[in-house]
Amino acid sequence: MDKLKIYLDVCSYNRPFDNQSQMKIRLETEAKLYIQAGIRANKYSLVWSFMLDFENDNSPYEDRRNAVALWENIADEICPSSDEVLALGEDIMEFGIKEFDSLQIACAIKSGCDYFITTDKRLLNKPITAIKIINPIDFIRETEDSTNEN
Repeated sequence: MDKLKIYLDVCSYNRPFDNQSQMKIRLETEAKLYIQAGIRANKYSLVWSFMLDFENDNSPYEDRRNAVALWENIADEICPSSDEVLALGEDIMEFGIKEFDSLQIACAIKSGCDYFITTDKRLLNKPITAIKIINPIDFIRETEDSTNEN
């Protein structure tokens, strides 16, 4: 069986740096860290993109920038900017998704990812059929249930 190919957006990478006083944020953080452990264990194939570089480079927090940037070296694939990605990003914006988010989703789709993992509630449940947009907690629930059925 092929490894699932996944794309984590900037919100997901930064979740551990958010205020952990809310249970939902703590659970999403734990789920994201669990997914990253799966990436390191070669369970998942990680895709990075030029948009992750762009958004991360513009973070005002050096500690976050440095921690997130390390994942580029761990990624199995890097999606560069291209006319195809930019055009797809424009199409995705028609679903009411902001430009940067649309371009990240376009990178994930063009790279053949199975899942786009985000903690951004505004992106979940959008009618995009080319990729599954999912929260880290639901990603674990969905993928663990399908691989560990008793």
